[in-house]
Amino acid sequence: MATILYVEDEKDIGEWVMQNLSDRGYEVIWLTSGNEIDSYLATIDIVLLDVMLPGLDGFSLGRRIKKQTEGLPILMLSARTAIEDKIEGLEFADDYMTKPFHPDELAARIEVLLRRFQRQNDILDLQHLIIYTKDMRVIHKENQEEIPLTGKQYHLFNFFIRHLNQILTKEQLYEGVWGEPYIEGDKTLMVHIRYLREKIEKDPAKPTIIETIRGIGYRVKR
Repeated sequence: MATILYVEDEKDIGEWVMQNLSDRGYEVIWLTSGNEIDSYLATIDIVLLDVMLPGLDGFSLGRRIKKQTEGLPILMLSARTAIEDKIEGLEFADDYMTKPFHPDELAARIEVLLRRFQRQNDILDLQHLIIYTKDMRVIHKENQEEIPLTGKQYHLFNFFIRHLNQILTKEQLYEGVWGEPYIEGDKTLMVHIRYLREKIEKDPAKPTIIETIRGIGYRVKR
């Protein structure tokens, strides 16, 4: 089941929505502001974002999220019913829902967005590669041959693909792929990235698909 990042500062509404979605089988991460939002973007499937928030408002947060993670659906939630607010929200968000709302409608809209983005992301054109993300087949455009990946290479590349354009730290990658905390100095991740680059890069010595972001981590940029 999908993981939802829910940003809402009103306690009563937040508890009600979180409980309802949890009862439906979703994993819900609830934040009361956008201060820590960047640390969760690598591991979620959809964002529910309230407009009225302390600090950075929902519109500003939503634009920033879309710029960082284009393939991550955003559903805006707001008590604002003016058409101007809806138009502003839909300039970047994928849906806009006004309060109060029925939990069944919220769940239905979440499912529609998840299905839509899953279909959109089934085939990815990435430089000299065509990636069928549903079964994670990687095809070289020039010779149309499939590039075989080992199990860990598959999971590692899939994690990158799920978070296109986002800079991922070593900690995020290791926890996301190996399911364990990263230990500083461990070379396992670096070795797997090197072997993966040897298979998918035109020139592994000058990688253009898996970029190294010095001092932070790595990124696959579309």
